[in-house]
Amino acid sequence: MHGRRKIMEQSPDQPQTDPTAEAFAAFQTWTRLFGKAQQLSHEFWMRQKPQVDSTEPDPLGLWSAWAQVAAGLANNPEKLGQMQAQFLKDSVKLWQSFLQPGDGQTAADGNGRDRRFSAPEWQENALFAFVKQSYLLTSDYLMQMVDSVDNIDPKVKAKAEFYTRQFIDAMSPTNFAATNPDVLRKIAETKGQSLLAGFEHLLNDLERGRITMTDEKAFEVGVNVAATPGKVVFENRLFQLIQYTPTTETVHDIPILFFPPWINKFYILDLTEKKSLVRYLLDAGFTVFMTSWVNPDSSLRNATFSDYLIEGELKALEVAAQICNVKAVHTVGYCVAGTALAALLAYLHATKQQAKVASATFLTAQVDFADAGDLGIFVDEQQLDTLERLSEEHGYLDGSYMATTFNMLRANELIWNYVVSNYLLGNDPMQFDLLYWNSDATRLPMAMHLYYLRNMYLKNALVQPGALTVNDTPIDLRKVKTPTYVQAGKEDHIAPARSVIKITKYFRGRCASSWRAPAISPG
Repeated sequence: MHGRRKIMEQSPDQPQTDPTAEAFAAFQTWTRLFGKAQQLSHEFWMRQKPQVDSTEPDPLGLWSAWAQVAAGLANNPEKLGQMQAQFLKDSVKLWQSFLQPGDGQTAADGNGRDRRFSAPEWQENALFAFVKQSYLLTSDYLMQMVDSVDNIDPKVKAKAEFYTRQFIDAMSPTNFAATNPDVLRKIAETKGQSLLAGFEHLLNDLERGRITMTDEKAFEVGVNVAATPGKVVFENRLFQLIQYTPTTETVHDIPILFFPPWINKFYILDLTEKKSLVRYLLDAGFTVFMTSWVNPDSSLRNATFSDYLIEGELKALEVAAQICNVKAVHTVGYCVAGTALAALLAYLHATKQQAKVASATFLTAQVDFADAGDLGIFVDEQQLDTLERLSEEHGYLDGSYMATTFNMLRANELIWNYVVSNYLLGNDPMQFDLLYWNSDATRLPMAMHLYYLRNMYLKNALVQPGALTVNDTPIDLRKVKTPTYVQAGKEDHIAPARSVIKITKYFRGRCASSWRAPAISPG
């Protein structure tokens, strides 16, 4: 007995382990995790059951585009056969490199700059390397197939390419726990706790109807965002006019009036103390005004584009001039509000009121939508009919639809990045003021929204002389002689720089322009 006890004893510096006890503890942990997950799932669906509507229309309209691509491929079987043969050849080569590693890189290795595959296992582990390369090879093949179709409408082809890319991004192996080495490592380190945390995040976001991109409890409007002192000096049914408190003893005679986009909250221009264009201009001795557009309810279902110009921008312009006792003000139009400002300038010139504007600055604003980028893919008569149905009941479109559309334009950065971090890794959202603003979406009044999409994106009517009227007055951008400054963002995924810069082709006054690269553009 004494000898048997000596054999079973371990030295003092070695931990005593019991494989059976460890296995039982792991079983208990996973039982608790799955039990908790079942409880959370049940509670979620009980809350959501009354809100489920299986009749909601599909707003994407992608099936007809893919059908036309398939028909185009079938009409050119020789080209399709060549691509299939090349794909098969590359697949065999990839499989051989997996069975006989060390023979060099394959064509599917990519350029190494894809942040999704930054974990060392994607390069060092043969299995993960094979999974990555298979995904990249297949992705390239799918995009080449769509790109090869040349006998269909270019807009239909662009739509098919966009949605094919959406499918490819969604199917990345990094978006699945079993094929993401970072996720597997986190599960092992936390003994499965990360999965439970991620599941809780997922259910919370499903209930909210959107992905949580930042710790929203860390920010409060008027406290640590939009905190520059000011007061509301005028309001009507469309907006409040904010006048900020001066920070200098004397101010310039002519004030600056900002028109932020009505599909986002005003404080993108007054984000935090160190990220506030408003505060910068106050410290430079300017009087600064800002329109804060109302978040519309059903009472504004029939508000028109002209209403937003006349009751909105023009009224704010007149009030600011009256308060400062001047004849003209400097104006700044941001994104869609910049498009509206361009139309307002044309209206003012047509009605001999152009002297009310001393200058106009356009921040990532478009007037010519012929080359408006991927956002134009979402605008055709079929999808406008869908948006009208979605807006009909309440008279407005919920901001979540537009937010999702904008996020789809950069799905890897603005969707799948957070799916992996929040749900698969179980990380708590970080604190980021810009993403807090980006998530603070607003509703869009039905009549004005449909008018804007149809006449700007679909018809490109703003640059056609006399095609649009404001307050029953035909407008022509070529009549505008107001001094202007145009800013475009090189990496802007909503208002592409190549589209924004076209504004300089139409105005006849002095015009300067610059290119910048903002982190996130507003809608």
